[in-house]
Amino acid sequence: MIVLHAAFPIDPDKREEALELAEDLVEKSNQEPGMIEYRATTDIGDENVIRFFEQYEDAEAFESHTQTAHFENFEEQLPDLLAGEPEVRQFEVGEATELEL
Repeated sequence: MIVLHAAFPIDPDKREEALELAEDLVEKSNQEPGMIEYRATTDIGDENVIRFFEQYEDAEAFESHTQTAHFENFEEQLPDLLAGEPEVRQFEVGEATELEL
């Protein structure tokens, strides 16, 4: 399984535009083959940071995602929305278990 966590600091003046793009990206990404889960949220400590949490069955599913029209559209518009450097981390996970709280 491939897991990505990304944080994008967004220009406050472009926040609504960024949220609309993120909403479209999430909706369409969750319909892709090989996608386990694709979520976006705003940071509780800074509403101008959008965080993505992505889970793919494998590297092929991730690669396929990066070639979709909705991803390319988001990627193309992202530089105009940013207010700083994004942080993106990729994890290769062999096993994941659900914890009971």
